[in-house]
Amino acid sequence: MSNNPTLSLNRFVINLVNPYKGLLSVIAVLGVFWACINTLSPYVLKLIIDHVVDFKGDKSGLFTAIQPYVFGYIALWVGLCIDARLLDWMKLRLLPKLREDIISKMFNYLNQHSHRYFQNNFSGSLVNKISDMQNSVIDIFTLLEEFYSQILGISVAVITLLFIHPIFSVILMGWALAFFLFTVIFLRRIQNLARIFSESKTSVIGKMVDSIGNIVNVRLFARHVAENQYIHHCLQDMVKKDGAMQMKIIQMQLFWSVSIIALMSLNLYFLLHMYAKNIVSIGDFTFIITLAINILWNLWFLMSQFVSFAEQVGKCKQALSIIALPHEIVDAADAKPLLVSKGSIQFHNVTFHHEEGKHLFKNKNVVIAGGQKIGLVGFTGSGKSTFVNLILRLFEVESGKITIDDQNIKQVTQKSLREQIALIQQDIVLFHRTLMENIRFGNMNATDEAVIESAKKAHCHEFISQLAGGYQSMVGERGIKLSGGQRQCIAIARAMLKNVPILILDEATSSLDSITEKYIQDALNLIMQNKTTIVIAHRLSTLSKMDRILVFDNGKIIEDGTHEELVAKDGHYAKMWKMQAGGFLPNAEDRRENT
Repeated sequence: MSNNPTLSLNRFVINLVNPYKGLLSVIAVLGVFWACINTLSPYVLKLIIDHVVDFKGDKSGLFTAIQPYVFGYIALWVGLCIDARLLDWMKLRLLPKLREDIISKMFNYLNQHSHRYFQNNFSGSLVNKISDMQNSVIDIFTLLEEFYSQILGISVAVITLLFIHPIFSVILMGWALAFFLFTVIFLRRIQNLARIFSESKTSVIGKMVDSIGNIVNVRLFARHVAENQYIHHCLQDMVKKDGAMQMKIIQMQLFWSVSIIALMSLNLYFLLHMYAKNIVSIGDFTFIITLAINILWNLWFLMSQFVSFAEQVGKCKQALSIIALPHEIVDAADAKPLLVSKGSIQFHNVTFHHEEGKHLFKNKNVVIAGGQKIGLVGFTGSGKSTFVNLILRLFEVESGKITIDDQNIKQVTQKSLREQIALIQQDIVLFHRTLMENIRFGNMNATDEAVIESAKKAHCHEFISQLAGGYQSMVGERGIKLSGGQRQCIAIARAMLKNVPILILDEATSSLDSITEKYIQDALNLIMQNKTTIVIAHRLSTLSKMDRILVFDNGKIIEDGTHEELVAKDGHYAKMWKMQAGGFLPNAEDRRENT
């Protein structure tokens, strides 16, 4: 999959179908057969009619006289049916594979986008784009195949008429050129309107998914009416854009109607005029009218489908943004696997800022020794989570570097980096899969016994055993069937199963009751042994046994020391400790949150 921001739809489709040249060649040959048979069958019918009209003998011998033409006509129809079924079989071999390739390639590329990308896009909209792409590309391919066959059919008809009556060949060729030229002009405008409509529809779907995902908040705040109005306003915008597209389609169909009347009128005028002068026969009359009607009906159907074609192209171009946008964070060309022996982490003059604000870190230098247990504290927005996100390379530093055991994390593969770090977050989201699968996600090669052992250490074996399905119970979308504390226990079990040299805990026990927290803390203390551990916590009592505590304020580390040293220092940390121990609130000067 290309990482080129100028990736075009044409290039994407060409790359997609390139492995299937053989099947495409067969489909192309079948199209040629269809075009020839579709033109020859009216011509054979003309010969039958001419022979019937010109037959002067005993009518009992009529069938014998025209028998070769009758059987030839039937043979053409048999050939047409065989050609159509062979074409269906070729499509059956090709289209499902194309669908699989589209979904697989786009999903794989989407998964490699940065953390920031997913923060800025609705997950529902992204999935809808992939769905649009695979459906629309298949529709486009089908329409192009039909378009190819129709162009061949018109070409064969023009050539055939050229040998019979050139005037009708000129009429058909001139009409076809004008028809396609004006249709292309209309389709370009429709395609742009279709793209705008598709963007609007995708946005509505994303907002609906977002609203449904927050249905608990909608209920708790009694905001059903407000949400309905919010979605209704979005739908009104979508309907307006759909209306603009449909109006342009009506204008195009009006042009088609006028052009078809013009073609049939010209054909009838010249046929009647030439028949009166005995230049054309009854068979010619039938052949030309039948051929024209066949072409008109096929083109009318095809062009009506090309309205859909314009819409599908608009959807594809809009969906292409997933893969046209280059990945923000990529592995270096010579990236090597990360090898961790001690687990030391070091920030070397690191500068970073979020898109929406000023620099959070500027020339930051931090050294965490291997096996050291570090606590991070500070008010919301002070930079604690960003600190660990940079270590995980979920965001890219602007300047400076971060090393693990003296290896620059930009020079190692992202896969190997994250394989060496276990993160337990505060907001736990689980897959809508079984509990066994969710825990095993920490180590895909773990046995059932190892999964259960980790669950026991994380104190989730007890509640899992009480479920009707046990470890095979489905947890619901995002783990909604479990309580916050149960989800956190599952996440801890998953991290325990991963068993890697670097452990990051971001409020890992915040959703647990006091008794369970005590058990879990004992288990965490066990797995933290001989591991480099970074713990983010608002409850300072959980950090009292850390080797060091880093106090963050507006991206700066303003204090660094053990719990006892920082309390004795009577600085920022000491004030926070007294707030929690004594229960008083800080004054405006003490609380520097988001300043």
